[in-house]
Amino acid sequence: MSTVSVPIRLVRDRPTWLIYFLLGTFATFVYGLSAALPLLRADQRTTATVAGLHGTAMAVGTIGAGLALPLLTRLLGRRSTCWFGLAGMNAGVLLVMAASALPLTLLGYGVAGGFGSVMLYAAMAELSDHHGAAGPAALSEANAVGVLVGMVATFVLSQVAQSALGWRAALLVTPAVSALLALSMGRSWPSPRGAGGGQGDVVAGAAVPAREGGGWRFHLAGGVLFCCVALEFTFNLWAADLFALRTGVPVAVAATGLTAFVCGMAAGRFAGAQLALRLPATPLLAGALGLMALGWVLFWASTAPVLSYVGLALSGLGASLQFPLALSTLIAASGDRADRAAAASPVWAGAAMAIGPLLLGALADGYGTGNAFLLVPVVIGLAVAGVLISSRRT
Repeated sequence: MSTVSVPIRLVRDRPTWLIYFLLGTFATFVYGLSAALPLLRADQRTTATVAGLHGTAMAVGTIGAGLALPLLTRLLGRRSTCWFGLAGMNAGVLLVMAASALPLTLLGYGVAGGFGSVMLYAAMAELSDHHGAAGPAALSEANAVGVLVGMVATFVLSQVAQSALGWRAALLVTPAVSALLALSMGRSWPSPRGAGGGQGDVVAGAAVPAREGGGWRFHLAGGVLFCCVALEFTFNLWAADLFALRTGVPVAVAATGLTAFVCGMAAGRFAGAQLALRLPATPLLAGALGLMALGWVLFWASTAPVLSYVGLALSGLGASLQFPLALSTLIAASGDRADRAAAASPVWAGAAMAIGPLLLGALADGYGTGNAFLLVPVVIGLAVAGVLISSRRT
């Protein structure tokens, strides 16, 4: 007797769009502050290593978010945890906008990164539960919305940085978008039983799965997530620097190179949402890593702005599926306990944000930015090895 497979459908209801827009708001912060880093470094007249400490501060905040998330979810529920994280994220962005001293800007990056991660991972856990089997596609599409918003944010920052207002004024986009979202969709949230058959919201006082170890596959999936986040943040924080060095364009203009990277990510995540409904995660993730390697070769070797833009766009296209697929793999390896994976994810991601950009900054100071970017294919190779090993049957 033959069995008929039921096609997986992604139903986008109002709560789904709320979470999509929450990720978009997060993107205005993370891409805005990433694109602002070379400009902040120029204002503060620091070395690449010192400037890289801002990425480390975001990473420390992200790790703190992972440690605090189980307690916050248990006490407040996912819904209140998300809005609490959004408020703290905006406080950090406003501090960076208002401050010039290095300790205060480091604090601003750390506060924004920590609270933003609380909101981000609680929202993605809710989205995954809400859509059940369509969770990977929903995560990919949500990240596509975030990247699309981030693309606009980086372009706005680049343009405002060249105007009389200066780059700091562009950071006001994040609090403005946050206020608009709270006023228009603040009452929306997935019901206790999600449309996709998921678990729905974790309410205040409810039990949250313990964060015990989940076997070697769970930790290996975390290592792959580490590599994917390290790759994305390395490009976010230092691609504009290499773009300016290779092509000779001003730093403010080179920030548009990050826009090309983000464009590739947006296109890939929208297309990837459909691919994730039809293809297994392992070949998709391995192929995405290979495409990023191809884009890196073109970007790293080019001295012409047009070819550099193409290389960054291909790199972004390759990076597009890495985070959502790596996160989906971690959730699956946790036994489909989204809160457990949501608590572990910021720790792996935060460690990647701390080590990747800071290591590349230190290498850039010692050997030049071009040579430092040779770190990228090494990390890609490690990620591919992790994907292939974890896909083997026991």
